[in-house]
Amino acid sequence: MAVVGSGDFQYEVVEGWEQLPAGWEHKDVAGVATDSKDRVYLLTRGVARVIVYEADGTFVAAWGEDQFTERTHGITVGPDDSVYAVDDGGHCIKKFSSDGKLLLTLGTGKASDTGYDGSTVPSITHGGPPFNRPTNIAVAPNSELYVSDGYGNCRVHRFSEGGELIQSWGDPGTGPGQFNLPHGIWVLPDERVLVADRENDRIQVFGPSGEYLTEWLDVQRPTQVYSRGDGLVYVSELTWMPGQESFRHGKADGRKPARVSVYNESGQLQGRLEEVGGSACEAGSVGAPHSLAVDSTGAIYVGDVTWTFLISRGHAPADCHMFQKFARVR
Repeated sequence: MAVVGSGDFQYEVVEGWEQLPAGWEHKDVAGVATDSKDRVYLLTRGVARVIVYEADGTFVAAWGEDQFTERTHGITVGPDDSVYAVDDGGHCIKKFSSDGKLLLTLGTGKASDTGYDGSTVPSITHGGPPFNRPTNIAVAPNSELYVSDGYGNCRVHRFSEGGELIQSWGDPGTGPGQFNLPHGIWVLPDERVLVADRENDRIQVFGPSGEYLTEWLDVQRPTQVYSRGDGLVYVSELTWMPGQESFRHGKADGRKPARVSVYNESGQLQGRLEEVGGSACEAGSVGAPHSLAVDSTGAIYVGDVTWTFLISRGHAPADCHMFQKFARVR
């Protein structure tokens, strides 16, 4: 097995971990989450649904086939093992029981007014109410909900546990409290809110009421943020391809491979999983990491949108991985 990582954060790739039922397949793994029993929940595309596995990869169940558009985006499991699934294409977020019973829906299913013309992030002219292509959701220690919103908006929305909107913040831009594709979100035990400001190449840090605190800049196109509350923060980071343009750094003059980084809660780098052998599809490389989760053993689960970002664009072969488990060995 391939060993990847750096310093005190080294991992072994668990090849063949995902044991899909015979005849099943999926494309992108848009979201991944773990619950209190270390079960693993994948939110997939190709066939849009939630697939549940034991920690050893044994298939448990699948549900939600009639609940989502093909633009599934993020998944989070709350402290009570409720499952929150973000539907970018449906402009909504749905809360389920762990066995797939629908409990709550946030959003009307219609895109809010932000000036977004359906094409690119720069078309957004102003922040709007929930939702316009939301991306991810986090559950705070007090059970409030924070949503990053997203491809067609530039805001964070804060809700009560029951789904009542408390506040929103954010506008398009590169300044403090502004966003260019808020793509991932997490709330730490001290209630600081971490937002993956993807196209600005940074993590912004806020207080629980949206007050800007600081930013982490040793970050590349972050897609999701995850912490188990143990002082570590995990961030999945997408590739920059030549000619693509960061709002903060300008055009990329070469390919900058995808990676997964481990930080402390102050934003200082502790370890990093980087590309293996110069190939996004090599075992141990993260091809197009869109989501990640960590279980009680420290294993990292990474969901890739390899089909969307690499295979469909001719940058990778059709058998390039969509999901990997990394078991910690040090």
